[in-house]
Amino acid sequence: MSDSVPTAGQRNAGRPSALPSSAAGRASTRTLETVRDAAGHVTSQVRRTVLPSGLRIVTEQMAGARSASIGVWIGVGSRDETTTTHGASHFLEHLLFKGTDERSALDISIALDAVGGEFNAFTAKEYTCFHARVLGEDLALAVDVLGDMVTGSLLEIHDVDAERDVILDEIAMHEDDPDDVVQNLLSELAWGDGPLGRPIAGTTASIEAMTRTQIQRFYRKHYRPDNMVVSVAGAVDHGEVVRAIRKSFRRHDFLAGAADPVGPRAGKRHPRIKGGEGRISRPFEQVNVVLGAEGLPRDDDRRFALGVLNTALGGGTSSRLFQEVREHRGLAYSVYSFASHYADSGLVGVAVGCLPDRLDEVLEVVRVELSRIAAHGITAEELARGKGQLVGGLVLGLEDSGSRMMRLGKAELVYAEVLGIDEVMARIDAVTLEDVRAIAQDVFSRPELLAVVGP
Repeated sequence: MSDSVPTAGQRNAGRPSALPSSAAGRASTRTLETVRDAAGHVTSQVRRTVLPSGLRIVTEQMAGARSASIGVWIGVGSRDETTTTHGASHFLEHLLFKGTDERSALDISIALDAVGGEFNAFTAKEYTCFHARVLGEDLALAVDVLGDMVTGSLLEIHDVDAERDVILDEIAMHEDDPDDVVQNLLSELAWGDGPLGRPIAGTTASIEAMTRTQIQRFYRKHYRPDNMVVSVAGAVDHGEVVRAIRKSFRRHDFLAGAADPVGPRAGKRHPRIKGGEGRISRPFEQVNVVLGAEGLPRDDDRRFALGVLNTALGGGTSSRLFQEVREHRGLAYSVYSFASHYADSGLVGVAVGCLPDRLDEVLEVVRVELSRIAAHGITAEELARGKGQLVGGLVLGLEDSGSRMMRLGKAELVYAEVLGIDEVMARIDAVTLEDVRAIAQDVFSRPELLAVVGP
């Protein structure tokens, strides 16, 4: 029996309700789910502890695992920036590797290299994550290094200036990538110059103008324990992880004081997307085009039906768009659909790369397919295939400690709950043909966004 594929009845899951308050000064711990094999042996267990400071710790102990993965998730991304701090989240992602009062940048690299560990970070529109993967016996070291980086970065002026050039080079690299250019254009069309519409890395102008003082102020404002989740999965013991985090993260009085943990990002709904068209000329060989519309915010229960729709429409080689655009007509090498979700908005779309003289025909074929699926939905065969692809991708994507850590951290940070795999599978299985037809009719009747990049 695979550790990651429990059958019905093998899982006893404690669905988390509201986040427990630990303002009284004591840590709050609970078991969220336990998975057992046919013989009754525990194959995985998910537990959560909330410290008095509001720092949330979620772990998944995986039977038989030899590695452990840790992620430190901060609830800040590019949408939390103003025009003057545009790119600050990504800037900080780079700078936190540059040294603390205990470790230089080289010391940080040596610490994990010496045990064969892997570590990196990424910035998104609504969160930032620093993560590492090590052998189980080296987890305490990874906790200590990441805790030191996140709570005690020096942000030296010479590091700010040196990394500024690196980020400017990275922005230039993105400008040479047609996929990045067209996706940034789509976001700008959807949300304008608002926080969701801006590129995550910032712009050349915003990065050149940003000062160390602005970055320090941004760091102190957002890197707080009650805005942070630590997720760990693999060869772990929950109690030992909590003790290691307490020891590492208490530097610089980071865990001092009491706070109620924050819930998922909330706020007013983003204004409805009005649609529009944008074109950018680039000397690329291909035209890259995205045809999109407003999607769903991540707390919309219809997201499971949208996931099935997305899979049937353009989620694989058997999907409608792949078969019609590439296999039957030979109009493009790459074609796929996507759905992205944020706290208060979302996007759905179709992305295609084709030769310039085929753009008009590609757009006509895609629009016909979107109209057809909005009017009639999908077939029973497509429904079954879409569900199978989603469930299979979900389970196969959780084979290693790194993917488990990512699932836990993101779920806790953005949803403030960790759904069991069985529950997610049940919600996918509950999607009906009518659910898919209704969501298709809704999203594909919304104002169209068209982003085109190429010669």
